[in-house]
Amino acid sequence: MRPGSSHLRRPLAALLAGSVAAACTPKVEVVAPKEPITINLNIKLDADVRLRVEKEATNDVRNKPIF
Repeated sequence: MRPGSSHLRRPLAALLAGSVAAACTPKVEVVAPKEPITINLNIKLDADVRLRVEKEATNDVRNKPIF
């Protein structure tokens, strides 16, 4: 081993180790979806319509008895 080569090996080894460590780090990307996000509100609307129709039917039966 040459006496002057050890002072070059340590920084080179540290640089190589840092490069390897940086190359192995995971990469996380946040990407917006290509299609828009849709929220289906038909269930709530359907329940609301049924409730209104049921209330109207109850009021109609009270006001005009069928039987």
